[in-house]
Amino acid sequence: MPIKIPSNLPATRVLQEENIFVMDTKRAKSQNIRPLRILVLNLMPTKIVTETQIARLIGNTALQIEMELMTVNRPSHHTSMEHIITFYKTFPDVRDEYYDGMIITGAPVELMEFEDVDY
Repeated sequence: MPIKIPSNLPATRVLQEENIFVMDTKRAKSQNIRPLRILVLNLMPTKIVTETQIARLIGNTALQIEMELMTVNRPSHHTSMEHIITFYKTFPDVRDEYYDGMIITGAPVELMEFEDVDY
């Protein structure tokens, strides 16, 4: 079954080239099926690469998956603000939503000095 992600998300083109079935919102709404809703809190600095990796993994299932992306309110040094604003939600956006699962990515803190990590 397909993974439902925004049609203009950079991962969409990559996944389609890999023959992973991707479905946009319009087509997903035409099906009489409730998708599995997954929220991804992406803490990785290389957000687009991470989005693609996660979508590739969860899209390889027999279920229809709806993936939504979430970020914390911090500046991203490796991903444009336009991308974050377009595709990511913040906690206030999802606070009252219900999801079937949540994936929280790690962050490469082992590359930073302990004192520089903001917990």
